[in-house]
Amino acid sequence: MDARTPRIHPTAIVEPGVELGPGTSVWDSVHVRRGARIGRDCIVGEKTYIAYDVVVGDLCKLNANVYLCAGVTLETGVMVAAHTVFTNDLLPRATDPDLQGLQTSAPTEATLATTVRRGATIGANCTIGPGLELGEFCMVGMGSVVTANVPPHALVLGNPARLHGIVCRCGEVLARAVAGTVPSGEHRCACGRSVRWPTT
Repeated sequence: MDARTPRIHPTAIVEPGVELGPGTSVWDSVHVRRGARIGRDCIVGEKTYIAYDVVVGDLCKLNANVYLCAGVTLETGVMVAAHTVFTNDLLPRATDPDLQGLQTSAPTEATLATTVRRGATIGANCTIGPGLELGEFCMVGMGSVVTANVPPHALVLGNPARLHGIVCRCGEVLARAVAGTVPSGEHRCACGRSVRWPTT
């Protein structure tokens, strides 16, 4: 059993019912809501917000000012760079249709879950739409707005994010997309690994 105590900065707010794995560091002015689960050896950067019941796997890096809303799951080894925002509301409104009262902040049928698969990287200043899956070892370029699912090992960029290539587990770009298409087949990396891109 790993007995290492998580490190929590004195200015961080970690609500009751949060699970923090051994070796995890929670830095200054972070807010982690009730029921969130964060795995071992994670870094939660300053001023990051993690909503209730969010799941963060082992060995994840969240840089400063990341916003993880309710319904987000990060698998093992995910990196989320600074100022990235996740969203979860398919029908966002402040009030009811008659402008008589505020809409609930609790999850509804319009609250959609998003999963980021193991080893994925999301660059700085990205926006991730609701109800998506970002495939394992994919890479989302900085400043992108993701509005559709991202395949494993895909490199996506832009607003809206579009396929620009494929990346190795080590992060090297293995092939570039031409007119939105990557050549199918096996693409080898100098690190010795390879990625098989499916036939479209």
